[in-house]
Amino acid sequence: MKRFITNIKSKTRKIRHNRIRARIKGTVSRPRLSVFRGLRSINLQLIDDQSGKTLCQAHSRQAKDASLAKDLKGKVAIAYQTGFLLAQKAKDKKITEVVFDRGGNRFHGRVKAAADGAREGGLKF
Repeated sequence: MKRFITNIKSKTRKIRHNRIRARIKGTVSRPRLSVFRGLRSINLQLIDDQSGKTLCQAHSRQAKDASLAKDLKGKVAIAYQTGFLLAQKAKDKKITEVVFDRGGNRFHGRVKAAADGAREGGLKF
């Protein structure tokens, strides 16, 4: 029974992801901020969909200092720091506006923390 429920959750996430991706496109001036949320890590990428290239990326392994996250703990704090790190890399490449792609995940927890960190770092979406 548990395997069946997990399978349904996975399928509905993929359906949500496809529905979102049909509407969201990234450009050079406003790239797509793609979020991949794994069990142990989170990966953020700025993607130009017109040329199919990744402009910059940040992984949770690169986030060393989680002290920027005020009241957050654990993986949520690391996700916040990862978002902040991506915003710093985007600033270096003179990118200020992005389109947020949550990847079929709910805008809650680590995904929300990564978005808040990116906003705090200076990205607009």
